[in-house]
Amino acid sequence: MNTTLNHKVKAVATNIRKRREDLNYTQEYLAAKLNISQNAYSKIELGYTKITVERLFQIADILESELTDLINPNKAEAA
Repeated sequence: MNTTLNHKVKAVATNIRKRREDLNYTQEYLAAKLNISQNAYSKIELGYTKITVERLFQIADILESELTDLINPNKAEAA
C-alpha cells in the first residue's frame, strides 16, 4: 500500500514538473505565483512536500491545466 501511494505522489510531482517545463515556466515563476520560496516549490516537484488540495488547485490554475491531468499517474508513465 505504501509503495503504491508513494508511486502516485511521485507521479503527481512528475506531472507538475512536466507541465511546467512544457510551458517554459521556471520554478521561481511558480514559486512567486504561489507566494512560496523556490526551495519550497522544488520540494513539491520532488514529492518531498505533501500539498493540500487547495495548493493543487492553485498549481493547476497557474499551469492552465486540468486537475485530473496533474493527478493522473498514467500521464507520468507516458512521459
